[in-house]
Amino acid sequence: MARTRSQLKAYVLDTNVLIHDPNAILNFEEHQVVIPLTVLEELDHLKTGKSTIAADCRQAIRLIDKLLGDANPKQIEKGVPIVRYEKAKPLGCISILMNLDEATNAQLPENLNDNKIINALVQLKARRKTRPTILVSKDINMRLKARACGVDAEDYHTDQLIDDIDLLPQGYIEYNGSFWDSISKVETVQKESRTEHIIPRNNGLREMQVNEFIVDNQGFVGRITEGNDEQIHLLDLSKDKLLQQEAWGLVPRDIYQAIALHLLLDPDVHLVNLSGAAGSGKTILALAAAIEMTVASKRYKRIIVTRSTQGLDEDIGFLPGTEAEKMEPWLGAITDNLEALHSDDENMTASVEYILQKVPIQFKSLNYIRGRSFQYSLIIIDECQNLTPHQVKTIITRAGNGSKVICLGNLAQIDTAYLNAPSSGLTYLTERFRGFEYGGHIHLQGVPRSILAEFAESNL
Repeated sequence: MARTRSQLKAYVLDTNVLIHDPNAILNFEEHQVVIPLTVLEELDHLKTGKSTIAADCRQAIRLIDKLLGDANPKQIEKGVPIVRYEKAKPLGCISILMNLDEATNAQLPENLNDNKIINALVQLKARRKTRPTILVSKDINMRLKARACGVDAEDYHTDQLIDDIDLLPQGYIEYNGSFWDSISKVETVQKESRTEHIIPRNNGLREMQVNEFIVDNQGFVGRITEGNDEQIHLLDLSKDKLLQQEAWGLVPRDIYQAIALHLLLDPDVHLVNLSGAAGSGKTILALAAAIEMTVASKRYKRIIVTRSTQGLDEDIGFLPGTEAEKMEPWLGAITDNLEALHSDDENMTASVEYILQKVPIQFKSLNYIRGRSFQYSLIIIDECQNLTPHQVKTIITRAGNGSKVICLGNLAQIDTAYLNAPSSGLTYLTERFRGFEYGGHIHLQGVPRSILAEFAESNL
């Protein structure tokens, strides 16, 4: 049933929403999307440069320009129909909200852009009493100020797939006793020296997806290789062999690291997400596997390492030297883990320097990844929890033929003001790729870094 005009809403977008998702304008169905003039001014101010924020601003500006087309000022104020793709019927409309008339009393002092937007919203709400006006912002403080002025406000949730990260899959399910005690029917087949069990989807297995694992405390480890609504195929893995795996001299410390390394070394898995607390082994596992697959097996031609960190996009330009030298302060975790991999060598420093010279490791800024295509490369993205879903998509799509992407992150350590654990790009990526036959996700347990780190993670 079509909605009446009074049921339609006007969603007013804050600047941070368009930076978070430059295509946000297209995600409000049949409702009106309103862009304040102050937001356009902020986008214009931020659009210059090579940072990811600047690129997102330019993309948002181009979309607004495309949607408005050749509309005249009166049409823009009233609302221009939004056409999402060629030959599609218009759905909803977009308009520009001019700044508050000087003759109108302002609710808040106009010393901040946020206040200008809220004042304009108060005016808009007074003019359109029959249509609900809602501010959409990632800034919780701005939402609070808007509510104090009588304007409804909400967060942007379109790309948030879950409300609680406790619902996020760990990549495995654990059984206290024997897994086989809960299985009443099984068919076992041999496939090229591999043992597979075909079992029905019941007893907690209904939500399990391809490349997730089953672990019990009796020594059984199984990896789901395929499945349908009725049954799953479970590859029988030897726990002892998993724990004896080695990558560039690194041996996993527990079963969680072992199954993570199993996915990292699998040439048929093109995307691996590793999450977990600080010190759980995410970076060192990824780095050891990467060197093993580029130097020993030569499966990939180069290793590309990048990371997202608060201030990286803004500060890198002011650091001296080449791109690699600029990135060095931000990628200390990589060199720290290289030292850990060679801690038993007679001359650790010489070993690390040799690796950096001989192994094709390239440190790249996120600023320079956009628009490129990396062929036969192993791409490690550290601190992935600080990326937005849009940024994650931008980076993952850089992977060309024969490439593998490894995303690392800790959802408890988000440094970006407008992100939280449910809205993080790492959460979005994990949910979107669940069930993808060429991808896998493992949440690492424990804090093997040290007794002190483990206590701090649990108690601070």
